Amino acid sequence: MKETKIIYWLLTGCLLIFIMVVVGGITRLTHSGLSISNYKLISGVIPPTNDVEWQAAFDLYKQYPEYKKLNNHFALQDFKDIYFWEWLHRVIGRFIGLVFLLPFLYFLITKQLTKPTIKKAIILLGLGAFQGFMGWFMVKSGLVDNPDVSHYRLAAHLLTAFITFAYTFWVALDLIFPTKKDINKSFRNFIRFALAVLLLQIIYGAFVAGLDAGYIHNHWPMMSEGKFIHETVCIEQSPIYKNFIEGKSGVQFAHRILAYFVVLFVFGIWLKSRKLTLTKMQSNGISSLLIIVSIQFLLGVFTIILQVPVWLGVAHQIGAFLLLSSMIFTLHRFSK
Repeated sequence: MKETKIIYWLLTGCLLIFIMVVVGGITRLTHSGLSISNYKLISGVIPPTNDVEWQAAFDLYKQYPEYKKLNNHFALQDFKDIYFWEWLHRVIGRFIGLVFLLPFLYFLITKQLTKPTIKKAIILLGLGAFQGFMGWFMVKSGLVDNPDVSHYRLAAHLLTAFITFAYTFWVALDLIFPTKKDINKSFRNFIRFALAVLLLQIIYGAFVAGLDAGYIHNHWPMMSEGKFIHETVCIEQSPIYKNFIEGKSGVQFAHRILAYFVVLFVFGIWLKSRKLTLTKMQSNGISSLLIIVSIQFLLGVFTIILQVPVWLGVAHQIGAFLLLSSMIFTLHRFSK
């Protein structure tokens, strides 16, 4: 009974992290992330409630590069529109902190947690705290000279969220499926490698978002008409390797190529699994991988072709989240 409560607690945390990532994606795609210039951990939960407070918040926003260089045409209502998404994103983050911390203390005091689960929960709390720090660190990079956040910090912020979710989900799965099982180590290691490639692809997805690289080369499968590799891929930055971590064309090209690798690895998981005797859960995990990676690939194609409409960009990010969830579930089913 007590494990059921803990499982629900962990899965609730997973759901909230998922919601936060979705709202974070909307915040990025609507260019709302720099609307709240000051970070107030407690009082920031309450947004401006009257005209005087709204005007004060807007006046503060006017002091920073995004307003001065990009949005100096904004009226108060424009500011309110972008403020909402960033405020909601931060409130959800604070709420997640409470959802993880308060039940943990309750379970700890009432001695409902085993020692291994206590250790895992402490790691989760550390990941959550680090995620909050990374959010602040990311926003700070857009408040100095350049009215945009560092794409490196954006990637770190997003990756930390995905890893926090993945680890929370893994701990929940440990409690849901406590029975140990025999495993094929070679197959398990192949899934691990596929997971590493998927995480790299998620990083590059953040790079594309951070550099606004999805708004160029809006063709598929070619980057432009008749060109699989656009001529700008290797000439935007110097030395050459910087094109693939800082150049818009190079980053988009890397994201495209990694998408093919993710699909190939998932297909490889399916092929290798056909030689094994699978449980129903293992079979379901692999089937979900095939379905989700196919949908995610198509979402990526249409996101590029249609020049990143907000709804499709968010759907693509949700697809990445579901694909990671399916990969974690599948890996867990083939791990001790």
